[in-house]
Amino acid sequence: MAGNFSRWLSQNRGFATALFLFLALYVGYHIAYEIRFAKGFSSAVLIQNSNEMVAIGFVAMAQAVVVLSGGLDLSVGAIMTLTSCVASSLLTGSPLQILFGIVVTLATGTLFGLMNGLIVVYGRIQPIIATLATGAIALGIALLIRPKPGGTVDFDVTWSLTNSVWDFVDTYFNADNFDASTWWFIASIPVPFILLFGIALGVWIPFKRSITGRTIYAIGSAEGAAFMSGLPINRAKIAAFTMGGFFAACAGLFLTIQTGSGNADIPQAGSYTLLSIAAVVIGGTSLMGGVGGAIGALVGALILRVISFYFRILSIDPLLQPLIEGIVLLAAVSFGAVRALRVKNKLDLFR
Repeated sequence: MAGNFSRWLSQNRGFATALFLFLALYVGYHIAYEIRFAKGFSSAVLIQNSNEMVAIGFVAMAQAVVVLSGGLDLSVGAIMTLTSCVASSLLTGSPLQILFGIVVTLATGTLFGLMNGLIVVYGRIQPIIATLATGAIALGIALLIRPKPGGTVDFDVTWSLTNSVWDFVDTYFNADNFDASTWWFIASIPVPFILLFGIALGVWIPFKRSITGRTIYAIGSAEGAAFMSGLPINRAKIAAFTMGGFFAACAGLFLTIQTGSGNADIPQAGSYTLLSIAAVVIGGTSLMGGVGGAIGALVGALILRVISFYFRILSIDPLLQPLIEGIVLLAAVSFGAVRALRVKNKLDLFR
């Protein structure tokens, strides 16, 4: 058992470091919150934090899948914004209509990701250039749908999916049959956390273990060797961008559920795209591709969000917050690039 853990740790140092850093920062945040406001480790704070973590977590995973294949997707923030605007027009009415709106929203992001993959593979255009252009298209469509912020989201959906398990049960089921005193721990778990990690583990893990998922890693490590091995390179690249579009759509869908409206916010789209790249690096994924994973990027995104939580309890001037975030992002990207710049062979990244 100890030998297996040591081997896993040596092969996943970046992810293990990011996970430890997140836990240390988050526990430290709650301790500081308890000291200052006497509300640390409370369900209300956990719910508030989880709501702010979901969108950036999904966008980071969207970026990670593409980076693993050796590319870079500059459209993830734009796809998130587009799908948010789409959702703000469809998440109302009967339960069947709301379900239809969710499916359409996720399909919109997935198809946009598929389009990115087709352009990159068959158009033979560099991913960074192709997604820069398609991102602009996505933002243009978002502005057509929502020239100004607005839209309507079913209140029950907003309330139940942005609060605790108890609130979800109380909204859709008979809460009298649910003994919250006995199951207090489960009842207080934030639903956003369940959605984030449920989708992350339920979608990414099976995909990673599939032939297509393994091919994505092979492409990022050595595309020439993957080609000579007869692996389905084109299919894997298209799948990577498609999966990225799906995760970005999950971010946009939850953003609309959280805010109750849609907004074609161009600066926000750019900010989330840049944060996704930083989260990928912090989570232990190499920008050269082939090393890391979407779960690591998710942890990296949580670290970035926790850092912003400290601004609240340290009373940092809002004018200084972008400067501090910029320094942190620069340090994170630089740290991740040092190892890549020092290797002469990509295989050295596995040693």
